[in-house]
Parts: sequence; structure tokens; C-alpha cells
Amino acid sequence: MDAPEISIIPKPLHIERGAGELLFSSETPVTLRDGLPELGPEGYRLTVDDSGVTFEAGSPAAVLHAEQTLRQLLPPAALREAGDGGPFPVPHVQIIDAPRFRWRGVLLDVARHFLPKREVLRFLDLMALHKLNVLHWHLTEDQGWRIEIKRYPRLTEIGSWRTESIGDGKPHGGFYTQDDIREIVAYAAARSITVVPEIDVPGHSMAAIAAYPELGNQDVPSAAEPRAVWTLFGVATEVLNVEDATVEFYKNVMDEVCELFPGEYLCLGGDECPKDEWKASPRAQQRKAELGLETEEDLQAWFLHQVSAHVAAKGRKLLGWDEILEGELFPGTVVSSWRGTEGAVEAARRGHDTLTSPFNWTYFDYRQSDADGEPGAPWAAPTSLERAYAFEPVPEQMPTEHARHVIGSEAALWSEYMSSPRILDYQAFPRLAAFCETVWSAAERDFTEFQGRLVRHLERLDALGVEYRPLDGPRPWQKHPAPRWRSNPLTEQAEQNEQTEQTAE
Repeated sequence: MDAPEISIIPKPLHIERGAGELLFSSETPVTLRDGLPELGPEGYRLTVDDSGVTFEAGSPAAVLHAEQTLRQLLPPAALREAGDGGPFPVPHVQIIDAPRFRWRGVLLDVARHFLPKREVLRFLDLMALHKLNVLHWHLTEDQGWRIEIKRYPRLTEIGSWRTESIGDGKPHGGFYTQDDIREIVAYAAARSITVVPEIDVPGHSMAAIAAYPELGNQDVPSAAEPRAVWTLFGVATEVLNVEDATVEFYKNVMDEVCELFPGEYLCLGGDECPKDEWKASPRAQQRKAELGLETEEDLQAWFLHQVSAHVAAKGRKLLGWDEILEGELFPGTVVSSWRGTEGAVEAARRGHDTLTSPFNWTYFDYRQSDADGEPGAPWAAPTSLERAYAFEPVPEQMPTEHARHVIGSEAALWSEYMSSPRILDYQAFPRLAAFCETVWSAAERDFTEFQGRLVRHLERLDALGVEYRPLDGPRPWQKHPAPRWRSNPLTEQAEQNEQTEQTAE
């Protein structure tokens, strides 16, 4: 068996190929030395020669990245669980590598469609293979509450199940016990992946309101109808009320969340919160006056600040979507800019770190082409593999002196259209392989060169059982009519802004 071509994804900083090859097996000496400080905490040097394999790495994360690179130097057959065990030919090589950004994330939405624990663990393995290091875990939504909270059992007893999904007549649900979550967090940590939980407030909260109706605005006309876990997708107009008791409820939720997730960050959402109920609610208007606030946007900022201060007192930092820029930001908050990159520019101007995750580049629930049978959101323009690869995390319009505030990016896997693990695979790959290179490798990239390496990389995904989208077109999925969506004016406005920008360019 000939040594494989070197086709590592994400592309390393420097590769120097030697003339020979090493037959690698479980008996091959692997030596670990202290890393190179100039490469940062995640940088490493990997050397393969006749004496064996040498890792120079100064942290557990750097060792892990070196190991993943070594896996990609092996033939794809070596990745199969039922492989022959080698020995496998590995080229003599020296690789020097380090990431461009420290936050290389994926948002995994398990609230719209629940993903069993074993599939979350499998996805973490695939993240590690691609040197992605943050799982942004979207755990609560209008359509489901997925995290066990001991103090409030109805959140999962009632909030984790809905009667159907957009009229299909099929109940859907599930949740993670606290023991499940501890296992997932530990599994991620062993792979140098931080799990950032998202408990979305004050919008996207219908599942919580269904479980505890007192959390909702009870003095508006729509409250006369029984609240239930939402069965549609889009943006529900029902939101949390702004009472002190509701703030206290979420502080108690966050106490348990912080115990389960030891990472530095916690996401409070803050996105897509329609203000209609607050405008129609005499009590919300009274609260606004009592608090000396002028607008409903100020009400949202007040709510988020109360919970943020509680979480910050526990030593955590906050992450929120770019709508939180409508009010004053809590100190140290990281802003995820999803409605374009303007939010990132504004957050950095205010001195806040930011993630650039504009929907039209990094949302992988979108279709991958206009081909018949292509799954994904039918109302959005496709995000092709080439477009995903062309994404640049640092906005062109951001002043150079502010660029240091861009700490990375996230690809998003929203799950309205991902009702099974096989569809998750299809929507994520190979676009996630392209994305990982945008956040790890150098800014100068060549799509044609990437495609050559990707062909070999897909053989690895085959060996690992990943049901990715073929490069030559969609698999023969059974066609379904487009589901019914409630209008999403916020997303529609963002898309109109993007079209305007493209026309101007």
C-alpha cells in the first residue's frame, strides 16, 4: 500500500514532505515534547521519520490537534472501526500548525428536533476531527425544552414534547437528563471542545411558557387561549413577561445550568424577540414606567442584564445574538453577529468581542444548491460549498484596530429541516469541512486546491459512516412539500438588506 497523498483539512500552516515513509502501527514510538510558545496554546509541530512520530505540543488541545493530523496522514481504511489494524504507510513529513482564531464553533440546534445523546457524542468526534473547539448547544426554543432542571420539572415533563410539527400529526420530543449532560460535557472536554449552552430569553420561550404559564404575558388577548409547546417554525409572538418573579425563575434555572456546564461562556440568546405583547400589555407598560425605561428594547436589555449579572457573579461570561446591541450591553458580553456583519462592526466599536456568523454564509440548514430534491430551508438562497469556503470572518468594513475583537465564528445547524441524524450529516458535510478551514487556516485560501484535498477527505468521512452530500449533486431524497412557516419579519428584513448590499456592490 502506497503512502497516501497529504490532504489534511483544515490546511496546516506549513508542510514539508520528506522522501521516505513510515509503516505506522500500534507499536510505533510516539514521542511528546513541550510545544513551541510562538505557536500559541493550540499550536504544534508533528514530525514523522524513520524513528517514529514526534509531537511538540504545549497543551492538551495542541496534542489533540496533532493526533487528528496524524489520523489524516493515515489511509482512510485506518479510520474504520473494523479495520485490519495496519501497519499503514505514513509519509515522512514535518507539519507546523496553529489556528487563526480561538473560537471555532458550531451551533447545534436540538430544540426544534431532538438529537439523541449518542448522536451528539458522534458529532463531537467529527468536530474534533476538523479541529473545531466550541459546541454552541441550542437547548431551548418555542418548539421544545431539552435540559432537565430539577427545580422546575414541568420544563421537561410538558415543555420537551409537542403534539406535531407543522401539521404532520406526529408527536416529537425528548430531553437530556443532567447525567446525560455531564457525560456529554466530559466527552467534549476530552476532545478539547467547550460546550456553550444556550437558554434563549426573553423570546423563543413558548415551551417554557407552556410548562409554567405564569411566565407569559397574561393580560394580552392571546393569553386567553391555552399556551402549548409551539408546533410551527419561525418566530412566535409570545414572549416572557418582565416581572421580577420571571427573572428569579431564570436565575434559578441558570444556577443549575452553571453547575452542569463549567465552561467560560453561557448564551442567553436575546434574538428575534417580538415586542408586540409588551406593547399590548398594560402590566408591561407599567413595568417600563416603574423601571424608568423608554422603549420595549430597553425592557429587553433590562431583563437580560438582570440574568446576566446573576450569571456573571458565578464567574461566567455572556454570549448573545446581535439584537442585544439594541440596548446597552452587559460588560464583557460577546456578540454573535448573524444578520450580516454590521453587528460585529458595532460590537467591536463598543469594545466587545464578537463572533461573525452571518446567516447567508454560515447557516448550513440552508440548501446547498437549487437542484430538485435538495433538502434544506426552501425560503432562503442556497449556501453552496464554494460560498461556505469563501467566507471571511473579519468584516471588510471593520477598522483594522478593531479586528482583534473578532475572536472567531460559528457555523449554524438549525434543525427545522433536520429531523434525523442522516439529514444532519447531509446538511453539515462537506460544508463544515470548508468552514473549519476558514477559522483555522490562513486567510489566503484557494477553493480549487481545497477541492483536491476534499476528495480524499470524503473517503475518510465514508470510512467514518458520515452521510455527506456528494460533490456532484444531491442524493435521491424523497421530495416533500415545503412546510408551512409563520412569517419571520426579522429574517426577511435581514435578507432584504443583504440583497441591497449585493446590488450596491
